[in-house]
Amino acid sequence: MEQIASFTIDHLRLLPGIYVSRKDKAGDTALTTFDIRMTRPNYEPVMNTAEIHTIEHLGATFLRNHPEYKDNTIYFGPMGCRTGFYLILAGDYTSKDVVPLITEMYTFIRDFTGEVPGAAAFNCGNYLDMNLNMAKYLADKFVKEILDGIDEDHLNYPH
Repeated sequence: MEQIASFTIDHLRLLPGIYVSRKDKAGDTALTTFDIRMTRPNYEPVMNTAEIHTIEHLGATFLRNHPEYKDNTIYFGPMGCRTGFYLILAGDYTSKDVVPLITEMYTFIRDFTGEVPGAAAFNCGNYLDMNLNMAKYLADKFVKEILDGIDEDHLNYPH
């Protein structure tokens, strides 16, 4: 069986950042999948499910309400390894193209107050597994340490 592209990336050299994971076509529409890597794989602790779940709810809500990107947002959700998230946008983008959007999203998460959207039994299959304070902490850390002044080493996969 052919190995999928994301398993060919050297995760021992992969840094937190924003990477184009793949580009696909759905009919005439280009789809760009982004690897939003928040922690360094195999070096830093992975994120717990509660904060990942909270970031997922807030990030998806932000993206699907964004004035420019709401109609291009296909998917936003966590990686199984718990080191980051995947974002799929309709359109042909580079990592650098979406830095302002990702920064805006993580700033929104960092500054969010109130009830997490969709965090009720009626809306969510695991609504009790949320941690807003830790999600805000991780969003702040990602903005300060990675997104502010992001460079090429954090925008292009290592080779």
